[in-house]
Amino acid sequence: MTRRTIVVDSEIWKVYPAGRITVYEKDEFGLLFELGSGPERKRRFTRYSPLGSRSPDASLAELTKRQLQDLLRQSQPAWTSPEGGYGAL
Repeated sequence: MTRRTIVVDSEIWKVYPAGRITVYEKDEFGLLFELGSGPERKRRFTRYSPLGSRSPDASLAELTKRQLQDLLRQSQPAWTSPEGGYGAL
């Protein structure tokens, strides 16, 4: 699985494909943004549409740091997201 890191407001976020499969898996992918570790970590999710037909790993590898920063800014907290189990741990 591809993993990227970005810095936003002096914080280092890890970025992964979310892994959740939807009916739109050919059109869009989910991303997981994670800050920190353990029970205190922050997790956020978003979905995006890559150009062309690529795997989640390949499309994540092609995103620029600026695009990842923009996606983080439009992401939603894990507790509000189906990818995050609506707050389930």
